[in-house]
Amino acid sequence: MHVSSSGDLLADRRYEYARAYLEAEDAAAAADLFLQTLERAPGWLPALVGAADALAADGRPAEAEPLLREAAKRDHDGLFGASLRLAALGFAEVPDAPPAAYVRGLFDDYADRFETALVEDLGYRAPWLIADLIETVRPGGRFSRGLDLGCGTGLMAEALAGRVDHFTGCDLSPEMIARAEAGERYQSVVVAEAATFLSERTQTLDLVTAADVLVYVGALDSLFRHVAVRLAPDGLFAFSVEESFDGDLVLRDSLRYAHGESYIRRTIAEADLEVVELTRGTLRFDRGAPIRGLIVVARLAR
Repeated sequence: MHVSSSGDLLADRRYEYARAYLEAEDAAAAADLFLQTLERAPGWLPALVGAADALAADGRPAEAEPLLREAAKRDHDGLFGASLRLAALGFAEVPDAPPAAYVRGLFDDYADRFETALVEDLGYRAPWLIADLIETVRPGGRFSRGLDLGCGTGLMAEALAGRVDHFTGCDLSPEMIARAEAGERYQSVVVAEAATFLSERTQTLDLVTAADVLVYVGALDSLFRHVAVRLAPDGLFAFSVEESFDGDLVLRDSLRYAHGESYIRRTIAEADLEVVELTRGTLRFDRGAPIRGLIVVARLAR
């Protein structure tokens, strides 16, 4: 995430060195440099959050807590996700959703390297797993009007190329939408929050997709209800989630939400939808470890 200067060039330099150490997984060295940064620039929000992240990664969450509490007082719009970090460490209640500013900032910063980082470096497969399950449910099926929630740069549209006559991409990040528009994978794109955009639509949808998006939504009851209102009688809703193995909704230390199968089935049913097909697969890798997920296709309950 791009951050402004602390106003002290030496503090800025130590901050950048600290970030480099943290990216190299030397949390102890990173924590030391972040704390040195704070000695020169007390209360500087990026360094407060950076120091807390490094301390937590170094197995010192109790030392991270006061820094995050101070950061939360300063993180007025939630851009740095300080409150989310407190919840992930167990020092606050897990919120139903992350701050919109945090998600927007995360992906605005990530947009220029999104596809390379995900597909080439992390083995990202969610859009293709979703497309395969749609094919299983409706072999050779075509869809007149589709909506891709949290579309990013357009990988879901690539996976479904030629199968959706008019595909709209919706994303909270203007930078992601700019790249999706440049890639010409959708017939239209819009910068919007998913539930808000659905609530403002009047047309019915034959297909709604959400690949690796619901991990940044959290509680899904409201979104699922909005999807149900807009879904055509024979329409499909296809999505992926990271799987929570306790069956419920949890916030992971990655600051991404995971959802259990029982949570998904219950929330789907409460929205007057029903699961058509549910499978498991590896969505991507993180530091060499597979991230397991649920891939789901649902429709209106009959």
